[in-house]
Amino acid sequence: MRRTVLITGGSRGIGAAVAAMCAERGFAVAVNFARDESAANEVVEHIRASGGQSLALKADVSDEDQVLAMFARIDAELPPLAGLVNNAGVVDVAARIDEMSFARWQRIFSINVYGSFLCAREAVKRMSTRHGHAGGSIVNLSSAAARLGSPAIYVDYAASKGAIDTFTLGLAREVAAEGIRVNAVRPGIIDTEIHETSGHGERAHSLAAQLPMQRAGTAGEVAEAIVWLLSDAASYTTGALLDVAGGR
Repeated sequence: MRRTVLITGGSRGIGAAVAAMCAERGFAVAVNFARDESAANEVVEHIRASGGQSLALKADVSDEDQVLAMFARIDAELPPLAGLVNNAGVVDVAARIDEMSFARWQRIFSINVYGSFLCAREAVKRMSTRHGHAGGSIVNLSSAAARLGSPAIYVDYAASKGAIDTFTLGLAREVAAEGIRVNAVRPGIIDTEIHETSGHGERAHSLAAQLPMQRAGTAGEVAEAIVWLLSDAASYTTGALLDVAGGR
């Protein structure tokens, strides 16, 4: 029986790459987006054109009511949930901490941390054997920034991803006996649109020569790791923090 994977922030970059790859592996794909409906619809249409099942779902993951409505639509319109990829996340312009506002911190932690908590909570309700379901897999998107700290760029973003690392370790142990595996992928310098938000659109290319592999990674390379963690091939892997950072 076909089962569903929800990908938050699935309309572009790493999320879109994961969506396409999950569809190729036979999953029904719920593509969450917050603003770019046309990009989300493009991902969905590509999956459907290839014979897959997909649905675009607008929701701000930091808003509990919107998250609940999104999961209700999955329940009503897609096969049972088997996977969650907590990919939605934001950065802000590069700055020192003495230049940052409280509103900035609230936004970053609301989306990056609370959004992941909200979606994981609802996914556990729908996957845990404790609730009468068949199990599943959660993959959280962390970042190499969680262990590097991102000084003078975005220590707030790095701290939010440090919280995701801890959340991953704790939740993995909490639901390990309930058929749910929880892991995180920590990308390094990846060539996606996220760098434009920080005011450094060329960051992936400008830093390439400083990386051990001397190139930026691609969204597809990160997606491969995420989809492996979702799959039965990773059946004995939980509580892992997998760096996809080219040795950085």
